[in-house]
Amino acid sequence: MKREIMQDLISGKNKRNRKPLLLTGVRQCGKTYILRKFGEEHFDNYVYLNLERDPQIAAVFNYDYDTKRILQDISNLNLLPEIIPNKTLLIIDEIQFNPKAITALKYFAEDMPELCIVGAGSLLGVSLREEGASFPVGKVDRLEMYPMSFKEFLLESKSRRIVNSIENFDITKLLPDYILDNLNREYTNYLLVGGMPEAVKVWFENHNLAEVNEIQDNIIAGYENDFSKHSPKNELTNIELIWRSIPEQLAEDNNKFVFSRVKKTARAKDLEKSIGWLIDAGLIRVVTKVDNPQVPLSFYSKSSFYKIYLCDVGLLSRMAGFTLKSLLEKDESTGGFRGSLSENFINNELVSLGYVTYFWRSKNSAEVDFLIEDDGRVIPIEVKANVNTKAKSYNNFIKKYATKIGFRFSLKNSGENKVGVTKTYSLPLSLVFRLKDYLN
Repeated sequence: MKREIMQDLISGKNKRNRKPLLLTGVRQCGKTYILRKFGEEHFDNYVYLNLERDPQIAAVFNYDYDTKRILQDISNLNLLPEIIPNKTLLIIDEIQFNPKAITALKYFAEDMPELCIVGAGSLLGVSLREEGASFPVGKVDRLEMYPMSFKEFLLESKSRRIVNSIENFDITKLLPDYILDNLNREYTNYLLVGGMPEAVKVWFENHNLAEVNEIQDNIIAGYENDFSKHSPKNELTNIELIWRSIPEQLAEDNNKFVFSRVKKTARAKDLEKSIGWLIDAGLIRVVTKVDNPQVPLSFYSKSSFYKIYLCDVGLLSRMAGFTLKSLLEKDESTGGFRGSLSENFINNELVSLGYVTYFWRSKNSAEVDFLIEDDGRVIPIEVKANVNTKAKSYNNFIKKYATKIGFRFSLKNSGENKVGVTKTYSLPLSLVFRLKDYLN
């Protein structure tokens, strides 16, 4: 599988002042696969350690932070070839199972900067928050890996040749119908399959959604097992309730996160730690409200008013019991949730492009789905699940705030218009990975 994060790993390897790397990401998003592939393709050899599976290796980090001793003990225990700086990639998977291993990265950075070392873990974000003071600030680089983006999904499909066509396509023109039809079909598939590599692999092997669903169920069960194993015991019930409430929260017309939907008596302060745990685990993404859309958006955001999206749209579809029939029939009973799926999709794509997302809502409930910052500009983004691109709230927003550029995503072909000073690009949902080309 081709993953775009590989280029980030290569760039990190070639940095002049290279530091140890911490790679975060949810369970099953492909961290181990990409690191092994990185080691195979860009080093003479690699050494793979898993601190969850091998307590003996984990214990190597308990005695002191003598980097030469640590490497020698690793080689002795595993009968591995010598770990040679600049030639060997050292992978420490599930590094959070021994926080001292995280701290040891500081000493590798100081004593052995020529060694390329990567620590990774599915709950690494949680561990880093908990460790606090022991985190080697300034001594490591951090990189987050996400489930496969829609572009990466396309590259695994029979439509992979179309990706090259799209990337070289003149953005001022309409997409040919056959390309748009292919993209929309694959977009529908992606809403159900999502970006978990195992699910994607099985889907393109046999297009059996039942097998995909089985894999998704196992992944969801694995996450829920992590709740019971690794979350604070006094937060476990709330974490489980929040997790299970997400499809319901998103199904509402006003998909602001409502605490009483989790449990009737809940208040923000009762749930904020549990929400924080799910954020640190990478399982949910919080999009906060902005009343005054000015740069920097973070300054004007309301931390107490937000929407929650899931890390993977396929898992969301599965948790909600959404089916291909539900998507294709487009009946009124599922219309609201289709819109939420599309929003979740766009949010995840924007995050994978490196953006922090916000949304705008006025006092009279007019709303723009997403706001992002780009080159000192506020960019409004409206999302429609079908071909209808009418967006009263979006039009009110651009008239009031006169942004230079904005986007409307739907199932329609490309187009553009101008209202006042605002140029609006209307783009297919499936073309979101080219958004930056329109901003240049």
